Order: sequence, then C-alpha cells, then structure tokens
Amino acid sequence: MELGTGYSSGHYDAMRPADLLYAEVRQRRETGYDVDELVREANRTDPADRVAVLDLVDRMSLAARLPGWKYVEPDELDDIQETLGALPEAVEVTEVADLADKIHAAWLGRIAGCNVGKPVESGDYWTSARIRDYLTLADAYPLRDYVPVLDPMPDGFELTSCWPETTRGNVKGSARDDDIDYPILALHLLETHGSRLRPEDVGAAWLRLFPVGQVFTAERAAYVNLVDGFTVPEVARRRNPYREWIGAQIRGDVFGYVHAGDPWAAARLSYQDAALSHVGNGIYGEMWAAALVAAAFTASSPREVVERALAVVPPQSRLAEAIRDVLALEGSWEDALRVIQERYGHYSWIHTINNAAIVTAALLWSEGDYLTGVGRVVMSGWDTDSNGATVGSVLGILSGTRNLPEHLIAPLENRTRSALFGFDNSVISDLAERTVRLAGRLSEDGLLFED
Repeated sequence: MELGTGYSSGHYDAMRPADLLYAEVRQRRETGYDVDELVREANRTDPADRVAVLDLVDRMSLAARLPGWKYVEPDELDDIQETLGALPEAVEVTEVADLADKIHAAWLGRIAGCNVGKPVESGDYWTSARIRDYLTLADAYPLRDYVPVLDPMPDGFELTSCWPETTRGNVKGSARDDDIDYPILALHLLETHGSRLRPEDVGAAWLRLFPVGQVFTAERAAYVNLVDGFTVPEVARRRNPYREWIGAQIRGDVFGYVHAGDPWAAARLSYQDAALSHVGNGIYGEMWAAALVAAAFTASSPREVVERALAVVPPQSRLAEAIRDVLALEGSWEDALRVIQERYGHYSWIHTINNAAIVTAALLWSEGDYLTGVGRVVMSGWDTDSNGATVGSVLGILSGTRNLPEHLIAPLENRTRSALFGFDNSVISDLAERTVRLAGRLSEDGLLFED
C-alpha cells in the first residue's frame, strides 16, 4: 500500500505536513512497523488539509512493529554503551606540532571536500551514473579537482545553484554550507560549555545563531519543536521523520578533533549534540563520524580508522551491519559501490546508513590519497558535499597539510562563509588554532583552563 503522489514534493520540508507524512511512512517501514492502514486513511485525506495530515503523522507513533525485527538500536547513551564490547583505546598524540598540523589539515580537508561535492548535491538527480557521464563529457573522470562547468551545458545535466562559486576556476573562498556551519558551531559550543555540553545547550545555540531557513530535514524539525516549546527528548522525536538521516553525522568532526586519538571520548561527547535532533542510527552516525576523525590522528591506514570507529556503534544496529558489510567487500571500488547501491539504495539519499557505507568504501579504496578518496566519494552520488567533507576531514588528518592538493586548498583563500550569526567569513587557520587550544583541555567535569 503506497501513498498517493500528493504526499511527495521531493523537498523533505519539516514545515510541510504532506512531506512529513511521506517521510514518516518511509521511516516507519524502514524500522519494521506496519503502517498500511494509516496509508489507506491518508489516501482518503486531502494532502492540503494540514490538521488532518498532521494528525496522521502523530498517529504513526502508535503503529505496531512487525514480527522478526532483529536489530537492537537504543537511543540513550548508557544503553548504547551497554551494547558495545571493548571500547577503542585512547592513543596519545605526543607531538604538539604534529597535532596542530593535523587539525589544520582536517579543517582544510573538510571544507575543500565539501566544496568539491556541492555542485552535484542532489542525490535523486545526480546519481553516480549521471555524475560519471557528466565528468566523462568534461574529460574530468575520475574526479580529482573541483567539478568543471561545461558551456553550453549538455541536455540532461544541471548543476546545483551554487555552481558559480563551487566549480573549477570559480572557487574564491569557501562557499557557505551547513556541513561547514555545524563544525564552526561545535567549536563555539565546546569553547563555551566544554564537556558539560548538553542537548539543551545545542538547541539554545541553534535558536540564537541559526536562521531556520538554513537548517534542513531533522534539524529543521527539531528547530520547529524547540520554537513550539518542546524539550529533549521530544525535540528529536515529535514530527521528525528525518531522525535517522545524515544531519547529525555531518556535525561530529570537531568532537573528534578535540579528542584526537580517543574515539570513545569523541563519540561520547558528540552524543550530546546528536541527541537533540536524532535517534537510533542518526545518533550513531554522529558518534561514528566523531570516532573516525579521532582515530585518524593515530591510525596508520584508512582501514584502521574505520575498524576503530566501528567499535563505538551498537553492533546489532543497521549502521554497524552496513559498515561491516563494506569492510568485508573485495574487488574494485566500482564493485563495492555497486554492492552498496544494491543493498542500501532503498534509503533516502540523505539517510545516515547508505551514506556511511559509501564514506567507508571511499576511505578503504582511497589508497590513503586525499584526491582519490574525495573524488570517489563524490562520484558515488547521494549526499556528495556531506560525504566529501567527512572523507576530506579523515584523509586530511592522515595526509597532513603538506600533502593536501594545492589546487583544491589555495582557492579557499583561508576563509569560509557561514550562515551562523557572527561567524561569516571565518578564517580557516583561526578555526584550526582555536581547535588546537581546546584539544586536550576537556575533562569529564568541563574545560580545564590550565596550560
């Protein structure tokens, strides 16, 4: 039983009831619930009737889970930790200069990787096949630079609206993007709250610093709930069908930067950010991303990074299952991508699980090379700028600043735009220096200010 076409606009807007219902049906089915009767009722309801549609969204929470659900996916931090085996050990980064260089490389690598993916960030349209066709026409396959612009643009291709500032030869400072806004905000939050950070602090900062039009999917749903006076944990759960999508995963990196070499400390702290807007695999995505970058500071290879980060993900979750699947794959990157698309392509192009799978593949098949990893994850499609940022962050750390590609880094001009109030035109090297000052000064009880 499928919803009628009036319920799908393709915009995933938390302020549009028909979008909420469409995505909530999808979310419930992906997590093993029977919603067929509510779908039948929805098809007898006018999609423009806000009150009736929102009532259906709310009643989805009463749906029964079908027999045979095999996953264990808790939301509370203590419950998450109980599912884990041995936690990844912390490995100290002993050289201060090395830590500073890697943190700087992480910021540069993340911001450049994000900009590489931005012109093709529309996973329903820019599939991996269309990206390959376009790059082949542009004599730019495999991708190892910013996406080129073809003039005239061939029929069947349309870059996203940011292309005048994110394509090859047009990058003059980093474009604004939420994949950059959230790391800047995380740094500010940690400078303000340290390890005492809680979801309520994150929510207060959103309302103070973010315009609602610059947050999306789960974050916009959570924002609306905050404005309406709801509190944690209802902020993440009420009328939020995007609660396991990638929004939290893009917010985890800075928690890893400040806990370099300690994946569990990074994951544990990032939970406080993720739990405001996400549940289940949405939370695990941010914890995993934080652990990835933390592990990269002391790992010897991308595979070691992925294996150490996996230890913070509940082992009976769908996210852990997907990452293990990719770790077990053999053959070429193209082979791996095809398997991932077959197994996980049923998720939205903005979901956590499928995007984490292609991030994993890009890292494993990167050969430790920044350009190879970022190029491959962007060519994989789905959430290209978010994944380019995550892979760029990890491989930036593994590479160090000296081995980052000058033709991607120089056009950034050491600055980035931001939608955060008071943080526009942030200086990238300043973000890195502030992160270095913070790294190693966090404790269970808060910031340690002594040198």
